[in-house]
Amino acid sequence: MKKITAVILILFSINLAFSQQAQPKPLTQTEYVKMLYELDKNSGKKDEVIEAIRKRGIGFELTDGLRSLTTSKSRNDADVRRTLEEAARRKANPETAKLPSEKESAEVLSKARAVTLTAVEEMPDFVVKQQIARSAAYAGTNNFRNLDRLIVAVSYRAEGREEYRILSRNGITETNPQLKQSYEEAGGTSSTGEFVTVLAKIFKPESETKFEIADTDVIRGRRALVYDYSIVRDKAKQIITVAGAFDDTAITGMKGRVWVDRENFRVLRVESSATEIPEGFRIRAANRTIDYDWVTISDEKYLLPSLSDVRLTSKEDKRMFETRNLIRFKDYQKYGSEVKILDDDEEVPEEKPNQKD
Repeated sequence: MKKITAVILILFSINLAFSQQAQPKPLTQTEYVKMLYELDKNSGKKDEVIEAIRKRGIGFELTDGLRSLTTSKSRNDADVRRTLEEAARRKANPETAKLPSEKESAEVLSKARAVTLTAVEEMPDFVVKQQIARSAAYAGTNNFRNLDRLIVAVSYRAEGREEYRILSRNGITETNPQLKQSYEEAGGTSSTGEFVTVLAKIFKPESETKFEIADTDVIRGRRALVYDYSIVRDKAKQIITVAGAFDDTAITGMKGRVWVDRENFRVLRVESSATEIPEGFRIRAANRTIDYDWVTISDEKYLLPSLSDVRLTSKEDKRMFETRNLIRFKDYQKYGSEVKILDDDEEVPEEKPNQKD
């Protein structure tokens, strides 16, 4: 498998659209199990399965046996498992899962925009440690095999500048780590912009994002509203760069979902997928999920990334490959603090190939 270096710089966009549609009948257990077996035969049906669960919900009890079957037939796909758990929560408490009125949806979104952009302006300088597990698979198999593990120190400045310093690779400490603007020099897939860029660009008015209320959910005990969003290429201006035998860059649009806390209007999760990817460009799909949580820096609380899952699908010699970066953010500290490698930092979970294949 050829190595690909790819960097995602996410720029986003806002407007508003709502649709309150009649809820279709929930999936029966028989229907769901049939979908799982079809997914096992054709991994390309993943999006179809997730969409059916999200739109229809489930009309059966989610047992440990069904969880195990889902894990097996989806090849332990985190998106499928998480969507199923969301549906189970909605079934258990349908009243809290009801979509809000158009008025409430608009109010929550408006407040989310205001508090997010304010928080961006008040973001402090800080340093954080990233534990990065990088893996790859043939596209659609979800059978990821570990490539390497990185420990990276990141320095963030309030004006939006991010600086990366590789501390170790595969448990071997860098003896003379150099400060770099980006860690793509380590080779493989890398990503930037998780801290502020993604949220800021989603909610800036000039971005003209189109939103549509989609669902309700509970994340880490917090009730949330889920909005679909889409951004045309001319407004999103997402940049995907590929380096290898030759460098290539594409500008794309975006679509995805954003989870907004119903009480404090802060964003708890963002999912994004590249759209309008030019024909012939080596990267055929770019997806990212970012989870946000509260951290303390200099006795003040800030909402910052806790986990990021970045996936790129590329075409190489008529074969499709998918790379995955699972990034954990640890030990946020004030800017200028020394970032040290601790014993548990090297315990980054490695991807285990599915023994079925």
